[in-house]
Amino acid sequence: MLNTAIFSRLRAAAGRFAKADQGNIAVLFGIAAVPILTFVGAAIDYSRASSARSAMQTALDSTALMLAKDLSNGTIKTSDINTKAEAYFRALYTNTEARGVTVSATYTENTGKGSTIKVNGSGNIPTEFMKVAGFPKIGFDTSSTSLWGNVRMRVALALDVTGSMSSDGKMTAMKPAAKALIDQIGALAKNTGDIYISVIPFAKDVNVGASNYDQSWIEWSDWDAANGTCSNTYYKSQSSCLSAGKSWTPKNRDTWNGCVTDRDQDYDTKNTTPNSDYHTKFYAEQYNACPAQLAPLTTDFASLKTKIDSLTPNGGTNQPIGIAWGWQSLTQGAPLNAPAEEPNYEYKKVLIVMSDGLNTQDRWPSYGNGQTQFNGAIDARQRIQCDNIKANGVIIYTMHVNTNGDPTSSVLQYCASGSDKFSTVTSSSQIATAFSAIGTSLSKLRVAK
Repeated sequence: MLNTAIFSRLRAAAGRFAKADQGNIAVLFGIAAVPILTFVGAAIDYSRASSARSAMQTALDSTALMLAKDLSNGTIKTSDINTKAEAYFRALYTNTEARGVTVSATYTENTGKGSTIKVNGSGNIPTEFMKVAGFPKIGFDTSSTSLWGNVRMRVALALDVTGSMSSDGKMTAMKPAAKALIDQIGALAKNTGDIYISVIPFAKDVNVGASNYDQSWIEWSDWDAANGTCSNTYYKSQSSCLSAGKSWTPKNRDTWNGCVTDRDQDYDTKNTTPNSDYHTKFYAEQYNACPAQLAPLTTDFASLKTKIDSLTPNGGTNQPIGIAWGWQSLTQGAPLNAPAEEPNYEYKKVLIVMSDGLNTQDRWPSYGNGQTQFNGAIDARQRIQCDNIKANGVIIYTMHVNTNGDPTSSVLQYCASGSDKFSTVTSSSQIATAFSAIGTSLSKLRVAK
């Protein structure tokens, strides 16, 4: 009887316990807290490991680059590579949480396609949360590779020589800065042919050289119309002469001063090799502010510096014509016939554009009058042009020398191959620093894979 009563009470208590729900939330939270905290803790631990790995990648990239420079310059022996790699890395790696960090470097000698230095790194992060789940640490590793000796560089330097460059000491400051850049880039060459440089002075037009007057890639229709005499000297223009039923005789083309203006659209935005179609040819113009003759790609850097010394400021601003001929100088085939590329080398092509103002004039009078650009028409052509150049694999650096407080050139910003490749300087004294920064960037391109 007693046993039956006890059993009945226990059964009733069990029923009440099964129906009770006052503490369910606390119980469920207690059960769920463990996996929630585990997941949050794992995310924190993995974030710490990711940060340590990212810092290691940055340090390894710089280490590989510095080792490549040392090896290419002969300042270290191959037997010292690991010691030097360790020293560079330790000076650069700033993460304080990583443990068991190791660094090693492997050098592969040039076999005709360049020398390689590969730097490997590894380490681990002690965990704070995951260790309760049996993971006391998170390991990570990464590497960086630099390749040099098979990388050759071709650089076009398009320089604004318009009339406004005469103010605020800009031309005076630009000349030594540009010559120093040529020295800086030229010093990267270890063998003849490693580095080629061209110089393209530009205003409204570019001077391709008066001796080219008999070349098939020049279109003479506009020049012939503007430079000649009528059989009746009363008529001064070709159109009025012909309308009066008279004959027009163009001047001898050997009197041309060498200047060319924009090609017909859309060839003004392309580097198409000229052919029998006159639209593809370059229009001769007797521009009265014709700049110094351009210098195609060469390894004679002394002649380029002499060219820069000869520059004088005059004329309106047409950045697209300087950009077009900078691109042409990097292009094989007529008119400038860049040297052939050897198959065992990688070639990096660079266009540097320095201008002190906004576009004001080109071949089309409706686009600008030499003082003002109308409705952004020249910039619109330039944007298309720069898109085509970058799609062609050419890296573009641009510099806006802005000493007059003009709006920052949005089209030069657009043309640059990234925000780090555009610079604006507000005084002539900054030109040298800006050119030097470009040279430093190019030195990294020269050795970086």
